[in-house]
Amino acid sequence: MSKKGDQRREAIVAAAARMFWENGFAATSIAEIAGEAGVPQGNMFYYYRTKADLALAVADVFVEETQSLITEAESAAVEPRQRIRFLLNRLGQSNQSRVKNGCPISAAVRDFRRAAPEASTRAGQSFELIVSFIARELQKTGPRPSIALARARSMVVEWQGGIALAHAFSDMTVLAESLRRAEQSLQIGP
Repeated sequence: MSKKGDQRREAIVAAAARMFWENGFAATSIAEIAGEAGVPQGNMFYYYRTKADLALAVADVFVEETQSLITEAESAAVEPRQRIRFLLNRLGQSNQSRVKNGCPISAAVRDFRRAAPEASTRAGQSFELIVSFIARELQKTGPRPSIALARARSMVVEWQGGIALAHAFSDMTVLAESLRRAEQSLQIGP
């Protein structure tokens, strides 16, 4: 594909990701995505044959961005707890948009499930990457693998629960408190 084609494909996926997040998958039409991306509606089929294909492309971006964030966290520090703190801090940088619209990955997992199940599963892999990273890092501090995995899941549950309540209450402090609790859980011994 040409450079212009790649740019259009990226614009379409970016527009779809934002619109699916803000409006919901079912409530967003291909025509609206085309308009937002600046692509003629008739050309959308050339880039993505179905809305489910577009959902899968959005999910792929979530997974790629999550992997990139984890790679960044791995090189940010030597000590495992510092790597996890780095990850939590980076996740916290998007608090305002999460309070306004909820979690885009969680929304994708939920919204894609019925019409685009492959995309739902793919989006969920972002959470799997985060849980696995945290569990690996925690395990380096002493806990058995099963304990490290349980704590990693607990941290992600705390973060996601914080997003859900902050979104419901339109209250940033709920999410900030949730991330603080997740970080404080790192102080627990093996």
